[in-house]
Amino acid sequence: MGSEGDEKRIIKKPRFLCLHGFRTSAEILKKQVHKWPQSVINELDLVFLDAPFPCQGKSDVEGIFDPPYYEWFQFNKEFTEYTNFDECLQYIEDYMIKHGPFDGLLGFSQVGAILSAALPNLQDKGVALTKVPKVKFLIIIGGAKFRSPWVAEKAYSSPIRCPSLHFLGETDFLRQYGSELIESCVEPVVIHHPKGHTIPRLDDESLKTMMSFIEKIKKDI
Repeated sequence: MGSEGDEKRIIKKPRFLCLHGFRTSAEILKKQVHKWPQSVINELDLVFLDAPFPCQGKSDVEGIFDPPYYEWFQFNKEFTEYTNFDECLQYIEDYMIKHGPFDGLLGFSQVGAILSAALPNLQDKGVALTKVPKVKFLIIIGGAKFRSPWVAEKAYSSPIRCPSLHFLGETDFLRQYGSELIESCVEPVVIHHPKGHTIPRLDDESLKTMMSFIEKIKKDI
């Protein structure tokens, strides 16, 4: 007969902090992710966080999803210079201290997926999340890399070693950059889908891949 501790380990779900895309919100990401089957949602403990700064320009989702909209930090057109980046990292860490612990990060698009994928190595280098447990898992949807040389050197000079699941859309405008990110990961699991820059519904094959990834990471929490 198992102990109470054994029972708790068996029923624990991987807990992910979910970072939304550029000029959207936690509520919008929650609606997007809940297109996935309940069988997937039930296996994960998903916590959705609004970015720290109110939207400072037009959102691409206006007319599709209701405001308010938020942004993680500000950046130039080339995505090489960032304003309020350190404040963003501190904001995420403060939330993780208060509401954690978290096992992993789920991120979508600019800037949620880019941030999520960079944070494990930024954490290892002592640049971010120094007061919280290590990020153990990643789910990256429509991802890419930071282009700032300073951030990129810290985030990608070493392989991203934590288990990662990536969604790569055939017509995603970030597809090339998402592929480059995947090349920086150790043994990434990739779900290819025919859509563009979106959180796709899961067909039978994608569902099988995702459930296999979840079962694998549950053994490490």
